[in-house]
Amino acid sequence: MWRSLRFRLLMATILVVLVAVSFTSLIASSTTAGTFRHFVRHDREDRIQRFATVLGAVYAQAQSWEMAQPMAEGIGTLVDARIVVADVNGNVVGDSGRELVGKTVGANWPAPLVDVAVDGVTVGRLYLNPTGGPQVADMAFMRTVNRSIVLGALIGSLVAVIVMLAISHRIIQPVERLTAAAHQMEKGDLTARVNVQSSDEIGQLARAFNAMANGLARQEQLRRNMVSDVAHELRTPLTNIRGYLEAVQDGVMPLDTALADNLYEEAMLLNRLADDLQELALAEAGQLRLERQPVDIGEMAQAAAEAVRPQVDARGLRLSLDMPPGLWVEADAHRVAQVLRNLLNNAMDFTPRGGQITIAARREGAFVCMEVRDTGPGIAPEHLPYVFERFYRADKSRARTTGGAGLGLAIVKQLIEVQGGRVWVNSTLGAGSAFGFALPILVHA
Repeated sequence: MWRSLRFRLLMATILVVLVAVSFTSLIASSTTAGTFRHFVRHDREDRIQRFATVLGAVYAQAQSWEMAQPMAEGIGTLVDARIVVADVNGNVVGDSGRELVGKTVGANWPAPLVDVAVDGVTVGRLYLNPTGGPQVADMAFMRTVNRSIVLGALIGSLVAVIVMLAISHRIIQPVERLTAAAHQMEKGDLTARVNVQSSDEIGQLARAFNAMANGLARQEQLRRNMVSDVAHELRTPLTNIRGYLEAVQDGVMPLDTALADNLYEEAMLLNRLADDLQELALAEAGQLRLERQPVDIGEMAQAAAEAVRPQVDARGLRLSLDMPPGLWVEADAHRVAQVLRNLLNNAMDFTPRGGQITIAARREGAFVCMEVRDTGPGIAPEHLPYVFERFYRADKSRARTTGGAGLGLAIVKQLIEVQGGRVWVNSTLGAGSAFGFALPILVHA
């Protein structure tokens, strides 16, 4: 619990709220106290000024300070402060606190607040709270204000904590679901998914997790298919070789040239499968040796077309080229030729007799794009995203002799991408497919 994200979020929120509320309360209390004192002081000074005028008039009429004490008490009550009246000699003649009458002005008293004058002549002085000490009413008001500030701060802090608990629940709950799903995947359950309920960062994380889980599940399925496919591809030639050798051992079949040719053909099947797997592994590991050089893509396509022309004619197909001259790329000529052979062989395998195969090229920006198009049966849309993956075969019943082990297009993808290019496929059911790749154009041909 102490290390949980929920607890740390709560503690961080409480700390932030406490700091913010404390500073706010201090500033509010200080500002309120200063403003209040300023207001009270000016209000009292204004009232006392008027009192001094009245007191001067009373003194002029009576020529004595006999009314100073009752008037000091009255004004003290009105302004809620201690008022002291002294004559010009410093003798206290009135005190709203009834303690200083008959005494003299102390040396430590503050300056008089206002002078009492008659016909321009000072006859006395007024002092406001000369002996110091807080005003009771002022202190009561500030205590009330401070209590209100503290109460508001406590209520605000409580509300902030409650709101943070609700927010943290909304934040942590999907994270907890993600964690639970991750633990399920850790135990081997690749069907674990997270229900996405938002479009924020947590929702994006959940979508990324689901996409990752889908990818892992697909890769696991491909891995299982790979084991099955490789086992099947190995089993057939090995079974044939074993059968031939057992027949020779039993004397049923003579060890002649025909048998040697059959054994050689089966061994070559095994060798090609091993070569495909090794080449794919090297390409994926980035250890494939490349000899980059200027390559005329038109000449490369012409050479590839001539190489497969006998097979095209034997299958009753038509092969044509559609490309402008002068398209140069910087690539490994041997690997590009291998890619073209793979794509042409793939097209020949799936184009029915009388069909058309076209090799086309064009320039697009900084790339030369080449496509091998056919008029075969096409590929269903749900299979298109996966055709370049290892061991993926849309038709699960195909054997190596009718479609291979599903490595050819994966090798094409790796050979092009390792040279800084990209691959794609476009297909329409019943109308054929177009497998293409793009390589960086040679700037100075």
